[in-house]
Amino acid sequence: MSGSRGGTHCETTALGVLLRHEGIDLSEPMLFGLGAGLSFVYWDGRGMDFPFLGGRVKPFELTRALAARLGLELDVRETASARRAWQNVAAELDAGRPVGLQLDSYHLEYFTSKVHFGGHVVAMEGYDARDAHLVDTAQQGGAVTTSLASLAAARAERGPMTARHRSFTLARRGAAPDVRGLLAPAMAACAAAFLHPPIANLGHRGIAKAAALVPGWLDRADRPGIRLPQAARLMELAGTGGALFRNLYRDFLGESAELLGDPRVRGARDRYAEAAAGWTEVAALIGAAGESGDAAQLERAGRLLGDLARIEREAMGELALLAV
Repeated sequence: MSGSRGGTHCETTALGVLLRHEGIDLSEPMLFGLGAGLSFVYWDGRGMDFPFLGGRVKPFELTRALAARLGLELDVRETASARRAWQNVAAELDAGRPVGLQLDSYHLEYFTSKVHFGGHVVAMEGYDARDAHLVDTAQQGGAVTTSLASLAAARAERGPMTARHRSFTLARRGAAPDVRGLLAPAMAACAAAFLHPPIANLGHRGIAKAAALVPGWLDRADRPGIRLPQAARLMELAGTGGALFRNLYRDFLGESAELLGDPRVRGARDRYAEAAAGWTEVAALIGAAGESGDAAQLERAGRLLGDLARIEREAMGELALLAV
């Protein structure tokens, strides 16, 4: 199918499939930026084996924000019944409409990493007697299949970030939106959330917190030789587009600067290009520290994170002015 392009991030990949069906073809960075998807979280709760660094908003927040900004009808179905859940999906597919699904990637037969992640999102384009036909990220194969039994298990899983058999569709009513008028509000909304987080674990405050805590990660980890390289891989390769989603946001700002001709957006784009390179370096330092046991690598990562908190705060400060 023409809509079956795999992107770098799961939620924007699925959204691209659903939007192209409605005649709206936007780049993946544009989908990410219009959905105000960029964020940061440092999380280290009780019972966690190791801290988590996240670079985006919570699962499905991006979808809700994007649908609202584009003026699209978002139909979300959730249920505790596996039978009803399948009926919700099959009815849309039989009518010729692709469906988005939130599920646990652990059960998907094609998935290369066997870890539980209940916030994974795919687009479903069809099914036959045995298999579901899905679109996932390019890293996972793009247009892929998994058995209907494995899909049911993935949708039924319960745990962190899971939803109750969530499925969703998007519908356009009227003409396709002109995104140029939507860019400044999207950037300003993302900047406001980043600059004024409700707790110190989020936004620029979260990056500053990471700067203080990452240097102690060799002592925090039960198996640093495994935990730190794993954290580094997640930052670069776990559907983030590299640099903990900063590459995606850099490219969104680049597209926006071309469309708007605003020097503030162009300046923020340059700052996020600098930030993206810095995040990739942080990931490399964390991975190297785990492999070598050299705490000096983490000290360097901490100093660089301090710089990144400032760089991103300054860039978002410029973008926040777009709301004025």
